[in-house]
Amino acid sequence: MKKLLLTLSAVAVLGLAANAQTEKGKFMVGGQVSFDGTKVKDTDIKTNSFSIVPNAGYFVADNIAVGTGIGYNWSKSEIDNLKETTNSSFVLAPFGRLYSKNDGPVKFFGQLSVPMSWGTLEEEGTKTATTANYGVELAPGIAYFPTSNIGVEFKVRGLFYNNSSVTEESTDTKVTTDTYGLNVNSLAPTVGVTFHF
Repeated sequence: MKKLLLTLSAVAVLGLAANAQTEKGKFMVGGQVSFDGTKVKDTDIKTNSFSIVPNAGYFVADNIAVGTGIGYNWSKSEIDNLKETTNSSFVLAPFGRLYSKNDGPVKFFGQLSVPMSWGTLEEEGTKTATTANYGVELAPGIAYFPTSNIGVEFKVRGLFYNNSSVTEESTDTKVTTDTYGLNVNSLAPTVGVTFHF
């Protein structure tokens, strides 16, 4: 009987902890950091990229958070003895998130975000073009709250659209590209940790 009461108490505490973390007036912080590198064997072809986008959100109502991510992207490409190309950009990504209203340590959520970035392209240290990206993404996910302050999240990209442009400095020529799709690969979700307080 004692074991049953202890189990029920533990489940109740976990349920209250999860609900407390998504109630009005709470904050959540998290973010994304990545580094990628590629080198082609027996050549001088290589690329490196780095990205950091911390984000913060505020629960304006129970289970509804709004916030933004602010960060920086950088990449460099080198092809044999040709010029070195660098791409750097400032990132702004406001978002809104809706959590399910169920009790317990597991909650489903949907996130609508509007990622944007503005940057420059350089060759050998000389600015050659400016870049701009504007997008919208609707991503589903699931959050597990093992403690009262930590959420472990699994999210797929979902439905997305992006408009990117590159404007050449010398000719003022602008090339615009639209990208869109649906990506719900449950076998390759992004995994993250958010802190709630």
